[in-house]
Amino acid sequence: MTSLTTPSRRSVAAGLAAALLSPALGRAQGKSEISVSRAYGLIYMVTHVIEKRRLIESHAARLGVPDLKVNWVNFGGGGAQTDALLAGGVDIVNSGIGNLLLLWDRTRGGVKGIVGTAGQPLLLVTRDPRIKGLADFGPGDKIAVPTVRVSTHAVVLQMAAAQAFGPENWARLDPYTVQMSPPDGAVALANPQHEVRTHFSAPPYDQIELKTVPGARVILSSTDVVGGPLAQAQFFTTTRFAQANPALVEALKAATQEAIAFIRSDTPAAVEIYREVNRDKTPADELLALLRLPHMLDFIAAPQGTMTIARHLHRIGTIKTMPKAWTDFYLPVAHDLPGN
Repeated sequence: MTSLTTPSRRSVAAGLAAALLSPALGRAQGKSEISVSRAYGLIYMVTHVIEKRRLIESHAARLGVPDLKVNWVNFGGGGAQTDALLAGGVDIVNSGIGNLLLLWDRTRGGVKGIVGTAGQPLLLVTRDPRIKGLADFGPGDKIAVPTVRVSTHAVVLQMAAAQAFGPENWARLDPYTVQMSPPDGAVALANPQHEVRTHFSAPPYDQIELKTVPGARVILSSTDVVGGPLAQAQFFTTTRFAQANPALVEALKAATQEAIAFIRSDTPAAVEIYREVNRDKTPADELLALLRLPHMLDFIAAPQGTMTIARHLHRIGTIKTMPKAWTDFYLPVAHDLPGN
């Protein structure tokens, strides 16, 4: 049994082993220029601070790699990012734990995490007055998620279905999911005529929906499902790149920790950086108010809740190998962090 049913996911699984041996990924040797990808939203604020303050470049220079050039690339979702990683289009991605575990499993450890960046709760928001709980979803309903079946949102929805309807019914809501980037999902929810009336979103889009869309309300939170914080965004790369560029991997971890400290110590400045880099026109005071909500400043370097996700994905057959610990799918550079 497997959840790899979309064409792009099947192509990922089929081409992964070959891709890791390809000349494209082999170009990672001793790089002086790297490309790093991410998606859109407030949960990627750490990456915005890193970019604007040139933190990878400064830590790389400290570690003996001067004049490093870092190119940042935005994608609509994690699936496109992982495809780009495998094709050699980017060197490092920032995406959810579902995508990391999928690539780690399919490459037999050829892709691993570097450091976490965000652990804020994900919210399932609906404007459909008929939907009171998960049992109300049925034929004709559409739930927007970043990547069908394997994004963190989709995996959390599967876990919620298993909790609500029994372990054997973990896929009950999968037929209703459709793939949309968080910004596109927010646009759909704001359109009363759009067929997508439910969105499993991420900050700030979920909070904007709750504030601006008539009738919008929360059906469930990832915190309720997972039982605590969840590493919904982290950096990961191929072990080939990590082995060839240990100083850059160390620099990225240090840059992440510095960015998290900056966000906590000077949140208004971090918000301005986010607005500039993400081209978000939301007023700064509204974003600051959002960040004052519980757990909204949970930018966390240590991977959180990852083994809970791994156990679910292994039980349903999405990953064939069950890791013994989170350190199995994270590089040694992260092993001193209090992950779980």
